Formats: sequence, C-alpha cells, structure tokens
Amino acid sequence: MADFPFQGVGFDLDGTLLDTFRDLGAAVNHALELGGLDPVPVGSSKDLIGGGAKIMLARAVDAQGGMPEDDFRALYKAMLAYYAEHNAVYTRPYPHAEQVLSELARRGVQMAVVTNKFEGFATKVLTELGLANHFVAIIGGDSMGRGPDGGYLAKPAPDPVIEAQRRCGAERFVFVGDSTYDVRAARGANVPVIAAGYGYCDRAPHELGADAVIDSLSELIPALERL
Repeated sequence: MADFPFQGVGFDLDGTLLDTFRDLGAAVNHALELGGLDPVPVGSSKDLIGGGAKIMLARAVDAQGGMPEDDFRALYKAMLAYYAEHNAVYTRPYPHAEQVLSELARRGVQMAVVTNKFEGFATKVLTELGLANHFVAIIGGDSMGRGPDGGYLAKPAPDPVIEAQRRCGAERFVFVGDSTYDVRAARGANVPVIAAGYGYCDRAPHELGADAVIDSLSELIPALERL
C-alpha cells in the first residue's frame, strides 16, 4: 500500500519475534553444569539475554566468580553445540507474530531480522518455526564480519541495521527490538525504533529511548502508522 509510512521493517529476534529464553537458558545451564557451576533458574535466564550467546554465558559465569579464559572457551563451545541441537524445543513466536508479518507483506513491506544470535542459528530456528520465508535477509551477530578491534560488527554497532535496510531496498526503514542494543544500533543507523515492551528489556521499556513502545505485536502496525 502506497500510503504505509515504511517500505522496510527490521526485527530483533530474541524477545521481539520469538520467546526463546527457555531454550537459551537450557543451553547456558548445560554449559554451567559441565563447568561444575550452579544452574540458573529458568525464569532468571531472561536477565542474561542481550548481546549474544557469549555475553549471556559470561554473565552467568561471572555471577559465580568467573573462571580462566581457556575453561570459559570450552564451556562456550559446549553451549553452542547444545543449542544447535535444541534451539526450538520450547521457543515459540510471540502472539500475533505470524499475522503481523503476513499483513506487513500484504502491504508490500520488505522485512529483515537483525539479531546477535549467529546467523546459522537464527536461520535454523526461523525455518523450524515456519517464519524464515517472511524475510529478505537474516543478519546474525557474525554476518558482518569483525571490526578493527577483532570483535563482531553486531548490535549495538549500526552496521547490521544499515545492511538490513540496504537489503530491503527501503528508503523508509524502521527497527523493532527490546533492548538498549537495539535502540543504539537503530540510532546509529539513523532510523526510527520501536521498543518491544513485552520482551526481555534490559531496562524499563519507556527508558530505552525508543520512538514508541508496544506491549504486544498486535500493536505494531498501528504504532508504525503513527510514526
């Protein structure tokens, strides 16, 4: 539809499109138990999400006093291997996700995912849940390569959001996410941003600095129309 305000929409994954904390928490706990550490309560695993799997595991390990780097690397590899085999056991799309994606497509909107999850994991879980075909691009935390400091060019760097806009071919582009990483990346890419207040927000949703806050994906299209 010509009067819709955006030609492209980018989505974060964990805590925005998909409720993933149970599977992520199980992968973290698998690694912690291998390292002789206490597991994280399932509900508390939400507090670890944001920044990718390595940061998630590091937060859990550091909360128990940390460990030598070589030991941590071994646990991180074990976590990734476990998650590769168990990434859609409990993970489900948030309510209204399928309907909203279909309606945006009907309006001619091109969509992309920008996540700090590795691209292979993101593609796999979206495929298993039947959502991958909605997106012209799935950009993971490893998709943009590494920056001058050796770290991946992932959110909060703006590079993956800029790339998502490019792949969508959208002059008018907006990003949707649930964390400060998402808001900072969108701001750096000079695009508007909507906060998913129902997600795993690392601070109160209205304190994230987004242009709007939604409490359900059912509110997304009206929020976009108001921007």
